[in-house]
Amino acid sequence: MDTFVKDFAKVAKRQHTLAADTTTTIDALITTLTEARNAHASETSPQCPISPTTALRIKTLSTKLSESHKETASSLSRFSRQVEKKFRHDLDSIWDPCALDDSSSDEDDEDLDDVDEEDTSRAKNTKEATLNRTLSHHFIREGRFDLASAFAAEAGFNVPEHLKQHVSEMYTILEQMRKGDVSGAVEWARGRREDLDKRGSGLEFELRKVEFVGLLKAGQVTEALEYAKRRFEPFAGSHLKEIQRLMCSFLFATRLATSPYADLLDPHLQTDIQRRFTRDFCALLGLSSDSPLFISVTVGTHAIPTILKMSSIMKDKSGIEWSQAGELPVEVPLSDANRFHSVFACPVSKEQSTDDNPPMMMACGHVICQDCLKRLGKGSTTTRFKCPYCPTESTGAQAMQIYI
Repeated sequence: MDTFVKDFAKVAKRQHTLAADTTTTIDALITTLTEARNAHASETSPQCPISPTTALRIKTLSTKLSESHKETASSLSRFSRQVEKKFRHDLDSIWDPCALDDSSSDEDDEDLDDVDEEDTSRAKNTKEATLNRTLSHHFIREGRFDLASAFAAEAGFNVPEHLKQHVSEMYTILEQMRKGDVSGAVEWARGRREDLDKRGSGLEFELRKVEFVGLLKAGQVTEALEYAKRRFEPFAGSHLKEIQRLMCSFLFATRLATSPYADLLDPHLQTDIQRRFTRDFCALLGLSSDSPLFISVTVGTHAIPTILKMSSIMKDKSGIEWSQAGELPVEVPLSDANRFHSVFACPVSKEQSTDDNPPMMMACGHVICQDCLKRLGKGSTTTRFKCPYCPTESTGAQAMQIYI
């Protein structure tokens, strides 16, 4: 993908350059044609032809405009062929056309008995309803409130007003932060200091630090000192070393950019504090910092090459097709940001592990819950049994508990 990104950047840069040249050429052509029209209108004889000089200039500009268009189309065509050549795989072999079919059980139907008839009709396909709500919530997370409301209305459900209000507040504060004003974020964090402390978040201190550095950067040394006395005291117990370092920066207030404290002026700190504010804001709402839809699409995109290769090997070598049911038979490499292992769901019982039923790793490396391990060993730690996922045999005594 890095190659495509670089090539696309080259195409975009070239298109931007040609767009500027094309605009100049079009303006010159319009000017020439206007002058020719005015000159022709002033002639006494309406049959007087355009002067050879003007005709040559019009032809030259038209040719230049045509060549510019051809060059743009050619670069786009080359990039398009490159993409098509790379992504020539048929994705129909790895996706499930019945993924959104209604497969709710009788138990699910019983749960709908107490629901209004209108709501029942809307909830016939629970998977599709879940997808629709995910899309709607994604639009809200992106600040597209009108789009979210219109989509929800067409899909037949209501968007939570409190969610729109909270996200709207978040975007308002973020917009202020992008303009260099963190006062709104400071007030929000101060009002939720107790909740943030429970999460171990130092957001309020980081925001206070941004305000302090802003005063120091503006040369308001006296105001910065008074600010530090008033605002840093509540954080002395948890951020003492950082506060001491900020106090030492007064020694270099007139040349902070070339001092050992130049990192306080790093422009990336603004982006980091905005990302941190978004993460803590969403966490207090019970939401992830990134949209679940964005995470799902990102993980799915990373998984496509591995799944394509696995599907091809299973068809060509063994004649067995992947049924797309249950878990993937191969590991999909993901970045650290997309690894979520806060819970473990046993692949045998399909239940989440608990303190009383922890995950256990067998000798072969496969992991199942403790209850399933006991059932396989028939209650004995010395009885040998076969792993549910591979031919390896082991005993319950050989299994090790996994701590998550």
